[in-house]
Amino acid sequence: MSKKRGLSLEEKREKMLQIFYDSQDFYLLKELEKLGPRKGVISQSVKDVVQSLVDDDLVSKDKIGTSVYFWSLPSCAGNQLRNVSKKLESELESSKKRHVELVEQCESLKKGREDSDAREEALSELKAIEHKYNELKEEMGQYADNDPATIEAMKEAIKVAHEASNRWTDNIFTLRQWCSNNFPQAKEQLEHLYNEVGITDDFDYIELPAVTPVKQVDE
Repeated sequence: MSKKRGLSLEEKREKMLQIFYDSQDFYLLKELEKLGPRKGVISQSVKDVVQSLVDDDLVSKDKIGTSVYFWSLPSCAGNQLRNVSKKLESELESSKKRHVELVEQCESLKKGREDSDAREEALSELKAIEHKYNELKEEMGQYADNDPATIEAMKEAIKVAHEASNRWTDNIFTLRQWCSNNFPQAKEQLEHLYNEVGITDDFDYIELPAVTPVKQVDE
C-alpha cells in the first residue's frame, strides 16, 4: 500500500483559507494550530502557511492588546484578487505598449543601415581609420620620453645631481687638505690611498656641457 502524499503549500493555503471562510471569525495563532490538523495541515506548518497568506494580503492580522488576531472574509479575498488582477492587467498593457515602442525604435534604427556597397565602403574606411589611430597612439607612446614636461623634469634632476656631486668633491678637497696639514709625514701613504679609491691628479669639479637646443625639422 503506497504512502499517503502530503499536501503541497498551495493546498495547505487553500485549506487554511477555508477555515476562515467557513466561520468568518477571528482566530489566535494557537487556535489555528489546533484547527489546521482537522483540514490536513499539521500544526507545525500552520504558522508559516498563515504568514504566507498574510504576505499575499489574503489574510489580515492585527494586534489587540497583547494578542494577535487573524481573519479573512470571502468578500475581502475577492476584492484583493480583483485588485491583483487589475494590477497585472495594467502591467501587461504597459508591457505591450513598451514592446510596440521598442519594435518601432528598432525599425527606425535599421533605416540607413541596410546592407549596401556604400555602407560596406564606409565601414571599411572606418576600420582603416581606427587601425591608423591605434598605430599613431602606439607611436606616440614611444616618444613619451621626449615630452617637454619629462625633459624639464630630467633637467631639474640633472641639476640637483650636479650640485650634489660638486658638494662631495668640495668635501673631498677639504678632507685632503686637512689630512695634509695634520699628517704631513704620511703624505706618500695618503697619496696611495687616494689613488686606490679613484682620487687621482685629474680629480676635479664636474662641468655641465652647454645644452644645444634640438632644431625642429619641418615635415
